[in-house]
Amino acid sequence: MRPDSAEMHKNRGLKLHRKGQLEEAVSCYRKALQLNPNLAGVYNNMGAGLQGLGRLEEAISSFEMAVEIRPDYIEAHNNMGNLLQQMGRIDEAISSYHKVLELEPDLSEAHNNLGNAYHHMGQLSEAISCYQKALELRPDNAQAYCNLGNGYQIEGRIDQAIFCYNKAVTLNPDNPEAYNNMGAALKHCGRLEEAVSCHRKALELEPGNAVAHNNLGSANKHQGKLPEAMACYRKACHLKRDYAEAHSNLILAMQYDQTSNLKEIYYESSAWWKQHRTPNRREFVHHRSSDSTKNRLRIGYVSPDFRDHSVSYFFLPLLEAHDRREVEVFCYAEVKRADKMTARIKSLSDHWRSTVGLPSDAVAQQIYEDGIDILVDLAGHTANNRLLVFAGKPAPVQVTWLGYPGTTGMEVMDYRLTDEIADPAGDADKYHSEALIRLPQGFLCYSPPETYPDVSDLPSIDRKRTTFGSFNNLPKVNERVVEIWSQILLQTPGSSLLLKSRQLKDDRTRRRYMDLFTKNGINCERIEMLPATASISEHLDLYNRVDIGLDPFPYNGTTTTCEALWMGVPVVTLRGDRHSSRVGASILTRVGLKDFITENEGEYISKTVELASNLDRLKELRAGMRRRMMESPLCNPESFARSIEKAYREIWKTFCDER
Repeated sequence: MRPDSAEMHKNRGLKLHRKGQLEEAVSCYRKALQLNPNLAGVYNNMGAGLQGLGRLEEAISSFEMAVEIRPDYIEAHNNMGNLLQQMGRIDEAISSYHKVLELEPDLSEAHNNLGNAYHHMGQLSEAISCYQKALELRPDNAQAYCNLGNGYQIEGRIDQAIFCYNKAVTLNPDNPEAYNNMGAALKHCGRLEEAVSCHRKALELEPGNAVAHNNLGSANKHQGKLPEAMACYRKACHLKRDYAEAHSNLILAMQYDQTSNLKEIYYESSAWWKQHRTPNRREFVHHRSSDSTKNRLRIGYVSPDFRDHSVSYFFLPLLEAHDRREVEVFCYAEVKRADKMTARIKSLSDHWRSTVGLPSDAVAQQIYEDGIDILVDLAGHTANNRLLVFAGKPAPVQVTWLGYPGTTGMEVMDYRLTDEIADPAGDADKYHSEALIRLPQGFLCYSPPETYPDVSDLPSIDRKRTTFGSFNNLPKVNERVVEIWSQILLQTPGSSLLLKSRQLKDDRTRRRYMDLFTKNGINCERIEMLPATASISEHLDLYNRVDIGLDPFPYNGTTTTCEALWMGVPVVTLRGDRHSSRVGASILTRVGLKDFITENEGEYISKTVELASNLDRLKELRAGMRRRMMESPLCNPESFARSIEKAYREIWKTFCDER
């Protein structure tokens, strides 16, 4: 071999590549190609090296040269498809995989990769078909089993998903991804302790797996173990500095945490923005004329929760009551699994855009091209949010509302919709990156489901004892809440507490909470714990067993409080120092029940105990509660929509006047 031959440089490049010395390897590949520009394999290897260095466009060019020289080069087509998928260019990736399958129809790996591309686009049925084909061709393809499990999990076919993950770990016991994903599926169906075990197994195999730390945090949070959850989220953020999802999970967990205060949450939210905004992200420039009197404002709503979710219960009445002479509605939906609520919201939208599988920049570009005037985030730091879509300011005015009880921390988020009770003037303004717009009739509008049970007579009349109840998300029931509720039970002889939450399906979690009540002097027989019900009607009917609702703190109920009131059950709340602990006060004020807003733990206990002893008051409240709600601002969608539209018009005018 000549000392300066293309072959020599190619071989040296391969050795350096295997050692991870990518810069040097790429340099060798370039020298080889200078001597012989027709080496398709070298272009392919150089593409892989450039990809490892993060020089993605150059890598694509190298793969393109490889397949130009050798159109039947399966490996290069496949590599290019994988990189295009990584870059979010999914349609091009799919074309590359189809080219591979034209050349080699029975290549299991290519069917698996094509399935991943379809999955990324939210086309689950096509993805599942590809994974099934990959397994038909190669039944020992552990990765295809793992991916098939992911598809089933999103479709809600959890038992099938767990079966696939078990097959994957049987075929490859050292696969942390399969254990991690199985943990997520087990968490979804309430098997929390098994989920924790799976995530820990994933971390045994790969201690630096940030995703597994994040998922372990979520499993801990669902068990009500907030300190452990927050530690996991912090570890995930430390391991993966750009892990915006884990950072959002940490901020949301702080809302549940009684030791975190408004100031700390604000600073962590601001840190999220500083950490995850991209310095070279495109900044959109808005050149439209400043017309503050334009007939219709183009409003874009961004949410992952246009489905059977609490956010939709409050968004739907606004959407139904919007004056289409005032607003033109665009919905940007991060919904992987559509349902009846999705179809209903879609039918009420003027324009529907699925954002599933699209990178933030692509969604932002679509919003900009749609000419949105005011873009509204409905998720904040909750799961599957698209906050980074807002980073480059694709709309001239950006607003957050409804789905999350606090600031986003983003300098580009202009306003947050709230009210004077949930966020009174003072510290609330100081600890928000957004300007607060306080809606005069409250920031919520509740719409009951289409079908619901009748309100029963007061349960304590027949049972001869008071039943307290809370159907809130279990992480809201922290150890201090258990202590206070135990005091109420101790001061109300013979009373009982009915807890309902999907997390209570897990035996270990039930035992943990039962132990907490026992530690506070409550006999286990006085506590009943129920998991999720099959239908909303069954869920609501359980309120017919409850006399008084207990609102948790510092994260109050929202949907659960409205549901309790709708079913005739008064709710006692403890007003705190931030939005999440003042929602109960906002709701009760709107329905004229200020008497049940308390200002400290002692008053929370005494007022609840006093109400439990007043059967006449409870009967009166129960009999008139539904009418009280129907006649209140909380259930007046027309008035609420006019209030929102007025706010939109005012902030649009402010934007135009400032230009």
